[in-house]
Amino acid sequence: MDSDALDQAIGAFLAARTTPSGPKTVAFAHLDYRDARQALQVVRWRKDFTSGRLTIERVHLITGLPPGTATGPQLAAWIRGHWKIENLLHHVRDRTFREDDSKIHVGRLPRVMAGLRNLAIGVHRQDGRTNIAAALRYTVRDSRRSLTALGLTG
Repeated sequence: MDSDALDQAIGAFLAARTTPSGPKTVAFAHLDYRDARQALQVVRWRKDFTSGRLTIERVHLITGLPPGTATGPQLAAWIRGHWKIENLLHHVRDRTFREDDSKIHVGRLPRVMAGLRNLAIGVHRQDGRTNIAAALRYTVRDSRRSLTALGLTG
């Protein structure tokens, strides 16, 4: 099911359930996604403090949870938690590793490099580092530090 069809289907049924502090949810008997049980519409309001411009974004999500399994506020909390994790990872990849400026665009290499960046981030986070840029600078000063961080030396 493409996003336009999903948008139309959700729009047709959005009278279903609305919670004041959570997303709108609609139960479907059939979607073209095997394990889908509900579709959600999340409305995000964002104000750009420099221009004062308000933007409204509607996002459609699909979940395998049967209707009534989770409340609107619980679904909203799970969505926020997902984006918190995504933002932590992608912000570091974009800012510290400057991934968007990479010249690697051919074949499997972009995925390989993303995996290596994720590995570096994960190793430093497991080591208790919160500032990945500082951790990278510290590690690069001595080649043995990276092996120690990976648990390969004593």
